[in-house]
Amino acid sequence: MIAQSEIIIPEYSLDRDCTTLSRHVLQQLNSFSADAQDLSAIMSRIALAGKLISRRLSRAGLMEDVLGFTGDSNIQGESVKKMDIYANEVFISVFKQSGLICRLASEEMEKPYYIPENCPIGRYTLLYDPIDGSSNVDINLNVGSIFAIRQQEGEDFDGKATDLLQDGSKQIAAGYILYGPATVLVYTIGQGVHSFFLDPSLGEFILAQENIKIPDHGSVYSVNEGNFWQWNDSLRDYIRYVHRHEGYTGRYSGALVGDIHRILMQGGVFLYPGTTDQPEGKLRLLYETAPIAFIMEQAGGKASTGTTRILDIVPEKIHQRTPAILGSKKDVQLVESFIQDKGE
Repeated sequence: MIAQSEIIIPEYSLDRDCTTLSRHVLQQLNSFSADAQDLSAIMSRIALAGKLISRRLSRAGLMEDVLGFTGDSNIQGESVKKMDIYANEVFISVFKQSGLICRLASEEMEKPYYIPENCPIGRYTLLYDPIDGSSNVDINLNVGSIFAIRQQEGEDFDGKATDLLQDGSKQIAAGYILYGPATVLVYTIGQGVHSFFLDPSLGEFILAQENIKIPDHGSVYSVNEGNFWQWNDSLRDYIRYVHRHEGYTGRYSGALVGDIHRILMQGGVFLYPGTTDQPEGKLRLLYETAPIAFIMEQAGGKASTGTTRILDIVPEKIHQRTPAILGSKKDVQLVESFIQDKGE
């Protein structure tokens, strides 16, 4: 029998196991100011949305009227799944009467959703993709949520939210939630990238890893090769290159968050280039590629359209799309070199 005095718990381990998401945000900001408290509270609300969506997904196959399509289309003309609508409403509901968020913008809504009672005091906007990779929901594969926080600038009398049409440097925070075997939340506020796992026994996101650094080079390339003949010659040449050289592995799940999380942890490159039918690509800048680009750069990686740094792009509309090459610095640079050689 071990005496109680002989049980030694490492101080670091105990401290890490007790570090919740909201506490970590305050530690990162090294402040208990009103702004720091607001950002911590916003992150806690995002975490609550993640918990609710995670619970719904875990029970989806056992509940009626949860899976499948609604029969409607979103602003981009894409078929909407029932989980898309549920997740979008979850994010709205957790911020109502919070006094934190004035506006929410997502791919499921044509215009931003305003919470007027919050606007006098909550000068923040949440941009988000409520369910990324929703085509995976019905077959029980990984999906995720992506988010970014921006501060409202000026007045928004006409409801057009034109102050959101600025480059990615205006993001205060960004992150994603991955719903898989475990629910993982990854975020940055411009001071490194940090991951948290949802502990079901505590109902809290607990710190897993601080200051994540993506390898400079990785073996994984993640792209939908079914679009091969719709790409420019430069992208086809890059794919031919990785096919002919040892050390490359193709991994593509159809869910941006799942593929990006693999790249972040293991290195490599994720590509979603434009096609002949969609030259601007499929991914939306404000609530998909810009948040992920913020994370990648904070982790020491690179985020590019092939010719332009993603965080330098100033959108002309809220739902603007952009090509995306995201991942390890050397791997993104290699793809860029093929594009530059062709002048495309």
